[in-house]
Amino acid sequence: MVHAYIESNKQRFLDELFELLRLPSVSADSRHKADVRKTAERVMHRIKEAGADHVELVETKGHPIVFGQKVIDPAKPTVLVYGHYDVQPPDPLELWKSPAFEPTVRDGKIYARGACDDKGQFYMHIKAFEILMKHNLLNCNVKFMIEGEEEVGSDNLPTFVKQYREKLKADTILISDTALISLDQPSITVGLRGLSYVEVEVTSANRDLHSGVYGGAVANPINVLARMIASLHDENGRVTIPGFYDNVMELSAAEREALNKAPFDLNEYKEELGIAEVTGEKGYTTLERTGIRPTLDCNGIWGGYTGEGAKTVLPSKASAKISMRLVPNQTPDEITEMFRKHFISIAPKTVTVKVTPHHGGFAAVTPTTSKAYKAAEKAFEEVWGKTPIPTRDGGSIPIVALFKNELGLDTVLMGFGLDSDALHSPNESYGIKNFLIGIETIVAFYKHFGR
Repeated sequence: MVHAYIESNKQRFLDELFELLRLPSVSADSRHKADVRKTAERVMHRIKEAGADHVELVETKGHPIVFGQKVIDPAKPTVLVYGHYDVQPPDPLELWKSPAFEPTVRDGKIYARGACDDKGQFYMHIKAFEILMKHNLLNCNVKFMIEGEEEVGSDNLPTFVKQYREKLKADTILISDTALISLDQPSITVGLRGLSYVEVEVTSANRDLHSGVYGGAVANPINVLARMIASLHDENGRVTIPGFYDNVMELSAAEREALNKAPFDLNEYKEELGIAEVTGEKGYTTLERTGIRPTLDCNGIWGGYTGEGAKTVLPSKASAKISMRLVPNQTPDEITEMFRKHFISIAPKTVTVKVTPHHGGFAAVTPTTSKAYKAAEKAFEEVWGKTPIPTRDGGSIPIVALFKNELGLDTVLMGFGLDSDALHSPNESYGIKNFLIGIETIVAFYKHFGR
């Protein structure tokens, strides 16, 4: 019955998703403020249309949060669904094979910004809710909280959660914003890394200078910045910031062995990425480096003349954006302050340095023994015919730790994306099969959780 309904409504489901994907809800760009709100209003309409009793836009100091609910019986368990309708900037636009905000289907995949992260994934929950309502299958209460600032750090979400703690009361939180091992082997993410994100600026002279007249006598901020960033790792791939590893939670040999049992082909990994060799912290596998170890990476760097042709300039400033992925027991604010002190300390006297913190979040590990996790496990077994493998994800969803601290709730990270979906990159995609089977699996989750 559920599968048949999905098949018969497949095109409508896709058309509705495409409508959302056409809206450029880029939360980081103030020029898209109206688009972000329009997206929130569209999400609100779809939740109400699916059968919610109550839906509203809750205003924040930034972009609004969509809240909706269907309470069938206060005595029954409640699922709180979290997602985000905002998306990453689409740049660089020239690398997209089709327009970033015009969803295009190629080889069974939907190509568009936000296709997987997170419009395609949270919309599965709205369609699953529709099915549950249409067929009178809903056996527990459902609440939706879909925000518009996840891609810029969810700065206003903590205030919302604290202010509306009573409204958000639930028994578990369900999120689809992570990836599967593959369509052949389902998985459930049980660990996420935290984040510390900063911007640095190195300044030399009070203006751009002629590189012939001043070159060799005045420090070049780009050269200095490059050396400073390079010094942040040693020859073994470890971060050189003093104290960086002090609180890192080390996994036991048995835990590491279990983690590495997940299906993984290193040659396929390299081939898919077009790289000759992997890199990272010495003594750890690729799965460990991306799942249980902290990292530091430069996410962007700029300065001087970058236009067409030549301009022999010695720039006044050079800047970079740097992110640090954190593991359990590392505190974002402490790591940010460690970075700030260290980065300023390694700067030569020929330049001045400014470090500006952006957003951050705690790492999170979710239990595999909860009723909600077991319900998710049974849902995969029912729909996929396979038991999902618990995995650690290298990305960050800071609100998972927030929900645990503020609401006392564990989260089930029931994602249906793939690592090859190019999240945050040009040509982001989401498989139509992933989208449809995800809806069916979520329906099955409610059946098992409601019991």
